[in-house]
Amino acid sequence: MATYYPSITDEQAALIKKAPMFFIATADPALGEGPEGEGPVNVSPKGGVPLHVLAPNRVAFLDYIGSGNETARHSIAGGPITVMIASFEAENAGIVRLYGKAKVTPLGESPLAKLLLESPADEIKLTTRQVIEIEVEKTMTSCGYGVPVMSFTGERTVANRGRAYKEPRKPVKA
Repeated sequence: MATYYPSITDEQAALIKKAPMFFIATADPALGEGPEGEGPVNVSPKGGVPLHVLAPNRVAFLDYIGSGNETARHSIAGGPITVMIASFEAENAGIVRLYGKAKVTPLGESPLAKLLLESPADEIKLTTRQVIEIEVEKTMTSCGYGVPVMSFTGERTVANRGRAYKEPRKPVKA
């Protein structure tokens, strides 16, 4: 059964700190099709970069280029954001969700840049894009029984990212 909290608990913060990846879900507040036919909801995995707990109701992460920029587009438009962190360890099943709104700041303008750059995603070898800072309105913890037990073997790099499911980019119509 899910339990809601008004802010990040110490136990949730510990799971967040240990997590090798997290997921970001955002929604287009217009709930319509995007400029290139994207749907109204986007879900992105974030690995190689930590989610920093800055305060009980505030987290941030360093965002890199490499895919679309839906998280930023939805956040700038005022859409909601959900962060999901799962424990893949055999002895500790669990899921933490953080619900809130995000602020997007170019790296050079962010007061958080120095802190976030202290733990960059070195293995990714991509250019930093911006800082995503999330004001957490509430959190939720659930059992995580549906999360498989998996072992972390390493970060993916540009060299070993694979391309089997990636279509060539189509030019954007003006």
